[in-house]
Amino acid sequence: MAVRGPVGVGVMVMTLPFEVGVVVRDLELMERFYCDVLGCRAERRSGVPESVGGPAGLGGELVVAWLRVPSGGCVKLILPRSAPVPVRAAALPAGRPGLSYLTFHFDDMGPVVEALRAAGARPLSDPVVVRARGRRISFWADPEGNSVELVDARGGDPDPGRSN
Repeated sequence: MAVRGPVGVGVMVMTLPFEVGVVVRDLELMERFYCDVLGCRAERRSGVPESVGGPAGLGGELVVAWLRVPSGGCVKLILPRSAPVPVRAAALPAGRPGLSYLTFHFDDMGPVVEALRAAGARPLSDPVVVRARGRRISFWADPEGNSVELVDARGGDPDPGRSN
């Protein structure tokens, strides 16, 4: 699909699905979480030299695990080798500049919500699942505090004044 680029650039064609990188401190834990709970598939893991990690603003050498999202795209889990990643006690505040959360769409989020609790994730709202515009939406903090949004289309609004 051709997308019109900024003025003066002409027509651009994206060649691969979108990728997002998440810096982690425990690569194995986070890979299990995103694969076992959210259904991603580990594709490969490799080292990235300082010549790439430095200019990317990620310090020096990196270890990167590429996880394929079933619906397309990729989550890259990035572990800096040179300096430990600070521990986050809580999810980052909403509304701050920068990346806020990763969104995963499901046909039915119910089983995923149950699996999230068992995997060490923490719900970010009460009620845990809200209904909006014919969808169900749920926000969670993954084991390292990154915000994750789940969405499905099973939120038919029987009572528009009620969120759950």
